Amino acid sequence: MPSAPPNHASMSDFTSQGERNANAIVGKMDGVVRKAGNVVASTTTHGTKPDSVDNGPPIATEGKHPKKQQSMDYVVRSFIAGGLAGCTAKTTVAPLDRVKILFQTSNPQFAKYQGSWAGFAIAMREIYTRDGILGLFRGHSATLLKIYPYAAIKFVAYEQYRALFIGSNRQNETWIRRFASGAAAGVTSVFLTYPLEVIRVRLAFETKNRRTTLADICKKIYHEVPLPKPPPAAAVSGSGVAKTVAEAATSTVHAIAPHSGLVNFYRGFSTTLLGMIPYAGVSFLTHDTMGDLFRLETIRKYTTLPIPENAPPDKPAPLKAWAELTAGGISGVVSQTVSYPLEVIRRRMQVAGAVGDGHRLRIAETAGMIFRERGIPGFFVGLSIGYVKVMPMAAVGFYTYERLKLLFSI
Repeated sequence: MPSAPPNHASMSDFTSQGERNANAIVGKMDGVVRKAGNVVASTTTHGTKPDSVDNGPPIATEGKHPKKQQSMDYVVRSFIAGGLAGCTAKTTVAPLDRVKILFQTSNPQFAKYQGSWAGFAIAMREIYTRDGILGLFRGHSATLLKIYPYAAIKFVAYEQYRALFIGSNRQNETWIRRFASGAAAGVTSVFLTYPLEVIRVRLAFETKNRRTTLADICKKIYHEVPLPKPPPAAAVSGSGVAKTVAEAATSTVHAIAPHSGLVNFYRGFSTTLLGMIPYAGVSFLTHDTMGDLFRLETIRKYTTLPIPENAPPDKPAPLKAWAELTAGGISGVVSQTVSYPLEVIRRRMQVAGAVGDGHRLRIAETAGMIFRERGIPGFFVGLSIGYVKVMPMAAVGFYTYERLKLLFSI
């Protein structure tokens, strides 16, 4: 593969030789790289090339980077890498996730253990005594079915949104664009995989002795109905005409709005979107920012590995194992702290039918219930356990994904 102009070339050299270098690269590339080079030629013809010359990166990068990311080969490879990374990370922390869900949802059998590390250990021991090692991984099969497409879509979407919002222009590498790329990727992945998450949480929440099958959980979720919403007080106490109009409007809304069925598998989805935007956005933003810090010229010899020969020319040097794990772990802690209250509300909404009389609660009702029970600290129940879970999960996830990208030459 022809090499790009050296980074130490002056800006005048780029300006005077930009057209000639671009044409030479287009003539030498083959396969996917040749198609990417065609973008360089076409942008030059339309007069958009000078911007890339003035920005300073090698000329070959301008056309190649976004084209390769949008190719089917890149999408398939990053999909496989992202899915495997997500499954590896989730399996690492599956027992912690089971106990955290039981604490978050105030399961009657385990509520007495909340609030201390000793209680956490006792809860794990009780699960192990009653159900064996498999009890700590209950619901994990549904987790893997959900996490593979979720993680795969998330990483693929992030690469595509980065190409859209940032591209190969280093001047576009701002924190707001990184945050937007991560947030959009998180929303895309959760929208496509949310029903599997609802089923997984309900499987993990069930603690009765009888064996609950996946079909039983799906039927139970499908047939749950929301609590009836009382009519406004003003309408009830008003005149007869106003009361009649209010009752008619309320009955019409109840007749049109779905009360059960497939909509139940998106219980808490609006809260999930609110939580996913800060979680995914901050996660990718923090990871990329930590990567920049570890690649600073003063410390890069201690934190980075040599660039592989088959790596794309615009790809930065890979981090050493400890640096990559540290960047991923810090990103997990920061993003978890920002989004945790909304996660607690979402978990309570997802299992509302399991702890109550089969009715589901709305976002405001769930938040009010949590506040009445525990106050502000109720929105952070299990956060310390969450740190213990999310730090290794994010570290392993990002590490595995970055190493698989090297293996797959993407």
